[in-house]
Amino acid sequence: MKPAVAEPGGGSASDTVSDSATVSEPDGSRLAGPTGRPSPKMVLLALLCSAAWLASVLVGGFLDCGPDLHRIALACHILALVLSFGAILVLDWVGLLWLLGRRDVHDTRRLESAAQPLIWGGLALLLVSGAMMRPDLSSPLTPVKLLCVLVLILNGLALAQAMKQLHFLPPRTLFTKMATRLRVRLLVALCISQTCWWTSVLVGLLNSTLRRWTGA
Repeated sequence: MKPAVAEPGGGSASDTVSDSATVSEPDGSRLAGPTGRPSPKMVLLALLCSAAWLASVLVGGFLDCGPDLHRIALACHILALVLSFGAILVLDWVGLLWLLGRRDVHDTRRLESAAQPLIWGGLALLLVSGAMMRPDLSSPLTPVKLLCVLVLILNGLALAQAMKQLHFLPPRTLFTKMATRLRVRLLVALCISQTCWWTSVLVGLLNSTLRRWTGA
């Protein structure tokens, strides 16, 4: 990591976080090595999340919980969506304000740390409740939604890794003064997040409407 030299305007005389920055957990375990490649711990988390997603899809394709449990699962699904997607929207809004110079970089970092239980807890509840709702796999849009959910999970892991690097930046660091690779990673991850979230929500609403119209 390069040393940060604060400028009078609140920026940095050099890139505050280099492309090869190493970020460690409090227990000393690494999330990103010197080359920026994911560590074995991150790869393991990605595999576990992918396995949970696959289990949800398989269970949802064969399990029929009946109309009563379906209504309960639907209520849990909506609650999970409010928790997870709502937290994401607030976090992205604060990130946009930081990009515009209206917020401190650590405001985004602190909010991201506080929102993580809501985001990941909501995603876990989405997988469980989605499996109980028996998704219509015959619909051509359903695989699109399921794929978006998987991309959301994996993108969330990658974004969390990048966000940890913000913790080491001086409070008045400007977005334009960060390392180019880190800026690109953050922007791409945020665009993927919003695209997949809105696609999943719209497909879910469309499938639900079609089910009511057809009586399926």
